[in-house]
Amino acid sequence: GSAPKVMLVKRTSSSSAWTCFFKVLGNTKRLILNSTGAVETATSWWNSTDPTSSVFSLGTSGGVNASSETYIAYCFAEKKGFSKFGSYTGNGNADGTFVYTGFRPAWIMIKRTDGADTWTMYDNKRIGYNVDNNPLFANADTTESTDDDLDILSNGFKIRRNSGRINTDGANMVYMAF
Repeated sequence: GSAPKVMLVKRTSSSSAWTCFFKVLGNTKRLILNSTGAVETATSWWNSTDPTSSVFSLGTSGGVNASSETYIAYCFAEKKGFSKFGSYTGNGNADGTFVYTGFRPAWIMIKRTDGADTWTMYDNKRIGYNVDNNPLFANADTTESTDDDLDILSNGFKIRRNSGRINTDGANMVYMAF
């Protein structure tokens, strides 16, 4: 009953990247989950059309809509107290941005959009206490980092480190929080 704010689309019948839509970026933008690349612009992914509560549009890009290919799409809408998707601007210092979600996130993924950097994930299950929420990287097969990047709070998360991937001064970041 709600329009998705985030969509992850992947061709399953042959090799392709994970194409990601974030409502806050607009319907001509995409990020690639298995890449460090910055946001890209074209109409060929989402047909310059925002998703509705019942359908989402696809353009002509083979990454999302090639003839005789099969795909999977994960579509996420916000649910108060459970999920929140948005963006914030980094300030480049250890007293970083506070992002209000309205609930205590159990899982967070952040991606810088205006420059090349990794997709960074945090959760409250592996270590689960502040400030020691060790990040994992969605686009890399590396081990978890021991960087103390953020605190998970009762109503959102607070950046605690100057880090290019989550807190470059003036840089735009998108996030998913559940």
